[in-house]
Amino acid sequence: MLTLPAYLRHDLAASSVRALSAMQAGVTSAEVVADASALQEFDSSALAVLLACRRQALADGKTFSVQGLPERLRRLAGLYGVEALLPAA
Repeated sequence: MLTLPAYLRHDLAASSVRALSAMQAGVTSAEVVADASALQEFDSSALAVLLACRRQALADGKTFSVQGLPERLRRLAGLYGVEALLPAA
């Protein structure tokens, strides 16, 4: 499971992608689940981070889902038209 941090804004997006990518490399199951329940302070960069994780999972032949997506981030995903790309775990 990939655990997103409590703070995820533009200034930490690139380092978050690197850290989550390293975690993702260790996932041995056929499904990658990102846990977004810790997110407290975030902007749309959190979506970019989740989509980067999804791209890596699909490139590795795995499925991708998200658990604990905050409602505000779910609404942003809908606004940007990417909600279907971040299915609930």
